[in-house]
Amino acid sequence: MAANSSAHAFSASFTWSGIGACGGTSPAFTIRSAPKGTASLRFAMRDYDAPNFRHGGSTVGYDGKGRVAQGAISYVGPCPPPGQTHRYIWTIEAVDGSGKVLGQAEAEGRFPLR
Repeated sequence: MAANSSAHAFSASFTWSGIGACGGTSPAFTIRSAPKGTASLRFAMRDYDAPNFRHGGSTVGYDGKGRVAQGAISYVGPCPPPGQTHRYIWTIEAVDGSGKVLGQAEAEGRFPLR
């Protein structure tokens, strides 16, 4: 579900540090200015260099403390071919208790780290 035009923008960041290739351990995220009333965060990852590969994502509860722990998100981890670096984009939606999208953020990172 896409955020509507009245949805609140917030920000998110992460690092691949400590994340192995082709695994299922998600990075830790820092969340800033999540909308008031956010009960959960819905994560989805896409690979700009292999757009047909589905990495998926999941929804996790949000306690308002600005962190999502490493390994909290279910997904298929980054796995570019040997010798290549791919650009990955996370879309994060803030969702209230009724399922309404309150806001959206994106965070980008290249893998592997160089």
